[in-house]
Amino acid sequence: MAQVLARATVEVVTAVGGYAGGVYLRSSQEGVLQMAMLTGLPGPLFRPWWRMNVSRPYPAAESYRSGQSVHLADAEASMRRFPQLVAGLPFPFASMFEPVTSGTQRFGVLMVLRPATPGVPVGPEDRERLREAADRLAGELAQLAAAGDPVIWDGDPLYAERPAAGEGAGETVDRLAQAVLSVNRQGRIDYVNTAAERLLGIVGPELRGRMLWEALPWLAHPAYEDHFRAVFMSTEPVHFPARRGRQRPAEWVSVDLYPGADGVTVTIGATETPAYAPTSTADPGGGLGSPADQASALYRPVALAIALTEAVTARQVSAVVTEELLPAFGGRQLAIYLLDERHLHLAWETGFPQGFLDRFDGVALDVRLPGVETLTSGRPLFFESMEHLAAAYPGIPLDAHVGARAFLPLIASGRPVGSCILGFDTPRGFSPEERTVLTALAGLIAQALERARRYDSEAALAAGLQSALLPHRLPVHGQVETVARYLPGTQGMDIGGDWYDVVEAGGGLLALVIGDVQGHGVAAAATMGQLRSSVRAFALTGSAPDEVMRGTNQLLIDLDPGQFASCCYVLLDPASGSAQAVRAGHPQPLLRHPDGRTEVLDLAGGVVLGIDPGASYPITELRLATGSVLALYTDGLVEKPGIDIDVGVERLRSALAAALPTPLTETADRLISEAGTTADRPDDIALLLAFRTGGAA
Repeated sequence: MAQVLARATVEVVTAVGGYAGGVYLRSSQEGVLQMAMLTGLPGPLFRPWWRMNVSRPYPAAESYRSGQSVHLADAEASMRRFPQLVAGLPFPFASMFEPVTSGTQRFGVLMVLRPATPGVPVGPEDRERLREAADRLAGELAQLAAAGDPVIWDGDPLYAERPAAGEGAGETVDRLAQAVLSVNRQGRIDYVNTAAERLLGIVGPELRGRMLWEALPWLAHPAYEDHFRAVFMSTEPVHFPARRGRQRPAEWVSVDLYPGADGVTVTIGATETPAYAPTSTADPGGGLGSPADQASALYRPVALAIALTEAVTARQVSAVVTEELLPAFGGRQLAIYLLDERHLHLAWETGFPQGFLDRFDGVALDVRLPGVETLTSGRPLFFESMEHLAAAYPGIPLDAHVGARAFLPLIASGRPVGSCILGFDTPRGFSPEERTVLTALAGLIAQALERARRYDSEAALAAGLQSALLPHRLPVHGQVETVARYLPGTQGMDIGGDWYDVVEAGGGLLALVIGDVQGHGVAAAATMGQLRSSVRAFALTGSAPDEVMRGTNQLLIDLDPGQFASCCYVLLDPASGSAQAVRAGHPQPLLRHPDGRTEVLDLAGGVVLGIDPGASYPITELRLATGSVLALYTDGLVEKPGIDIDVGVERLRSALAAALPTPLTETADRLISEAGTTADRPDDIALLLAFRTGGAA
């Protein structure tokens, strides 16, 4: 499989004029992609992006999740769509992501990086080349899967070598007083001039073939990592002063980085001590070679802050902390306790032995436990080993004998919210910088949790209102079976303006109604309740369908809530199957005939309700044969961002055609599931099915 991935990566990078690329594959952990192959970038520089949760707002994750291409021509496009990506990689570059799929099998994502083209989108030729490369790779991976290879990746990425363009260095470069090194895109030194040997005190054979940061460890400090990331990600040169070694007084050099398609030229020369030298460069530390990956912590506060603004519920906040905070510091365990009156209750945990934390759930604030004392004192507690923790709190139950722990107070604007526990599998120290960052992040988490708790309270109130406004049950009729489904949107307030109803209109007739009020929230739900009552009242008086729609339109205009609504109303005679239908700006219904043939009905329609007081709503005559299924739905079921609504309608039509008409409850569940509505939904969904059984009334 490695050869397949390497060949595909190198070929596609060359085909679309890129300088780097890679392949993400599924890992054995559900919902996680792992970088399997990389070319054109030094792997250790980009360790924070090796592992990608498919639910996070990053382009690789979205491409895998949606099955769609993602093309970002420049930094502006990246910032507009994926601010978290730019928070960690604020450099001018273009990127392309293509899902690797074969039939129903989703293997991963093919990625290419290339020079930015500000204002110029990725051309159709390059889009097609990337798509073809992804299809070829998917075909090869499908063959491996058919042969028994699971096609998953859990280890570190492998590196695919690209053909070198030739060294091209000679006597001219040797005449320079500056040290000149040629570094390939893997980060290995290919060439050094004579001055480099003299200035650095290392002979050429000891430098060539080694990683730059291994050969010159003083360049591996975290303070310099963003400079190297910038030069490998974009085409702009980078210049910065660096401190060489630990000598006293400090010896400073100027470092210049010049990127190219095949690598980076590094020049190093003498310079004066800079007027401002960050204290973090005074004592170079682990940096690129650090097992704890200190580099990722440099941008985590910004990335975590952006992610927390998107988290709405306490559970979403906890999930963001798990996905963003733990990888940054190499943590394995996380627990979040929330304060309820004078007790701490476990809200989230991961990585701890099952049931271990149950004994601490509901503890009072006068109990001597580190998770309690960090909150009551407002002071974070760091234990570099489990022995230190046991010595500070004799008799405390321990989930492991080896490791380290950090206990962080969650305090928002001076109000205690709870406490957060980070666990590590091995003993480790906590530098002053790490302690500062973790303490700051704890404040961000506390603010997000406080906001989420308010949201949870408001959402519970809104859900109760919504439940009261929608029908608790539908009428039972011997000749027509009806089933409805409602799903709230998962983004923002879990309440919207979609509604449905089935009304016994007198004379044995049934009125089937579905509608959608613009917007979300309590205001939309309140308008929805008024419209549902209006339609029901007009239907019970025996009004014709067009009169029902005109009356409801006038009511919405008179109420003037600043909203409009779409609606579809069908008046059905269960005995004969004849029906009259009107439509106000609503998606066309679907009709499944007894033989399975399913069509999108073409109902004449008027404008949405609440706009034009003189609007008319023409009636369309229909007939439902015995065994027919009529499907009314709102646009949330068929509409997705970036995809034409006709594609969603066709997908729903195909699903209804393939479904058996009975039991109708299973048909409704299948339509909801196959429409792809289990992921994040920006809109709520309503579905109403009516099956004409033809039985006795």
